[in-house]
Amino acid sequence: MEPIIVISILGGLILLLLFVGAPLKPVRYVGQGVVKLLIGALFLFFLNAFGNQFGIHVPINIVTSAVSGFLGIPGMFALVAIEMWVI
Repeated sequence: MEPIIVISILGGLILLLLFVGAPLKPVRYVGQGVVKLLIGALFLFFLNAFGNQFGIHVPINIVTSAVSGFLGIPGMFALVAIEMWVI
């Protein structure tokens, strides 16, 4: 599948969940989790785009997206610290 089609389908599903709302709580929680994962991946993309000038690169995968999505900016700082000092 083309990436644009996948992104369009995911965006449409997110908009549908936002407008209609999920009738069941588990579906709502899964939807919120997926949105946080996508936001975390977006945070990491911008971190890698702007951090490239300073030699900062954090790989974008499900674990790092979850950390940055659920913990936010402090989670991204933790990932950068782990990347620079531990690895």
